[in-house]
Amino acid sequence: MEETQSLLWRSDERVGSLPAAAKMKGTALGKIRAYWLGSVVCMGGFLFGYDSGIVGGVLTMASFQSDYRYGSADKTHTNSLSVGLQQLGGFLACFLAWPLTDKLGRKKSLMISSFIFCIGAMIQTINTHSLAAFYVARVVAGLGLGAATVAVPMFNSEMMPKEMRGQVGSFFQWFYTFGIFTSYWVDYGVVRGITPTNPSQWQIPIGLQLAPAAFLGLGMLTVPESARWLTKKGRHEEAWRSLQWIRADDSQATADEMEEIRSGVMDEARATEGFQVKELLEGENFKRVFAAFAVFTAQQATGATAFAYFGPQYFNLIVGNGEQSLLLTAIFGAVKVVACGIFVLFFSERLSRRQVLIGGAAFMAACQITTAAVVKSYPASSGAGQYVPPSGIATVAFIYLFVIAYNFSWGPMPWPYVSEIFPARIREPGVAVGVASQWLFNFIFSLTTPYMISSLGWGTFLLWGIFDVVIAILAFIFLKETRGLSLEAIAHQRFKARNSPDDGSDKNKDVYLTEHHEG
Repeated sequence: MEETQSLLWRSDERVGSLPAAAKMKGTALGKIRAYWLGSVVCMGGFLFGYDSGIVGGVLTMASFQSDYRYGSADKTHTNSLSVGLQQLGGFLACFLAWPLTDKLGRKKSLMISSFIFCIGAMIQTINTHSLAAFYVARVVAGLGLGAATVAVPMFNSEMMPKEMRGQVGSFFQWFYTFGIFTSYWVDYGVVRGITPTNPSQWQIPIGLQLAPAAFLGLGMLTVPESARWLTKKGRHEEAWRSLQWIRADDSQATADEMEEIRSGVMDEARATEGFQVKELLEGENFKRVFAAFAVFTAQQATGATAFAYFGPQYFNLIVGNGEQSLLLTAIFGAVKVVACGIFVLFFSERLSRRQVLIGGAAFMAACQITTAAVVKSYPASSGAGQYVPPSGIATVAFIYLFVIAYNFSWGPMPWPYVSEIFPARIREPGVAVGVASQWLFNFIFSLTTPYMISSLGWGTFLLWGIFDVVIAILAFIFLKETRGLSLEAIAHQRFKARNSPDDGSDKNKDVYLTEHHEG
């Protein structure tokens, strides 16, 4: 590994002496390195998705229920705690991760996060016969996973060229959908292939979490530290080497980008020396922090995450109890992967961030409200067997359209959007607050969804639809466009919906600095 890294670093020292044709290859190499870095750090998204999908299936396995000695009367309670406690750990980790990423950097933070998650995953895999031990392990794993979800979007946004920032930033959600998809089929495979009396039926899917966690931690050895973080710490030579590596180029354009980064970091450092938490509540900072909190809250309030955790239960409302609900859930996972992949690869940098979020919420609202109307008018029979009535087919189609819309909008877009809107001075706490809201409402909805399905039935779809309508309206009123802007330009603009990518940063720069001096 070290020999490979030294060769990569030495290759950058020769870039400046290469002819023009070779420099064009260097640009292509820069894209490859950017995709590699994005893929490595977004393995945290795969891990998040795999864990989200795997636990719901494991909790339905007779082998798990037998080993942990609980009956049908305790199922709802156990399901809620097993999912919710990890979300609680993730929520708490967001506030611990902020000082960690600031002091140690993005790389080391992700390596520590991976290690902590592995400890939790190993305890979960051991057959302790104790739900208390399993719950503690879920919290520990949540701490590692939550810290990773704070560092990943910062690392991505700080290292990507602005032309790729939205696309590679959206890798987190795409990898998340890959994790969900993989977990559904792993659960399905072990249920069909391993007898219910064998503990390995549930240990295998839980133990497999260690593979992506290890890839995330070890993968950090193959990439440099964030150039912006190094600049912030005064380590300018290392920052220049880091930027050279990720761009595979040391031309004037890269030097100009390095100067822009230095200038932006210096301006923001001078604006508020000695950061205090109360700064997050002042002026433009508060608008950005509140936007981050609201965007990730809205992501959870669309209802898509609840589907990821409790897909079979939702499909039972539509087509009745039976094996077909498991198959529909697995197909649901495949639709997520394809939809998110199409968006990330072909549309993420071609569409307006703001318009995508507005339109996605409106379309999801239409799908959910229509589903509620159909399920209310034509409720599924609990003994539907293998027959799915036309009304069931129609509602399944609407649910698939819903998840396509989600993965074209509120699934992938919040991650790059929130990581873009903060100046370097408050990026760590700002992103931490946003991701914390994601974990907080993930926790709330994971606890309440089983009870919502049980008590509201078709009304659950209506509730999500109403939430989506509200989200679309608020996004239209408050969200700012960031596509095509450098992080420095975004930081120097006022945060308001009517700003466009064509707005210059210079005319807003003095306003930004003045406000912070006065604060």
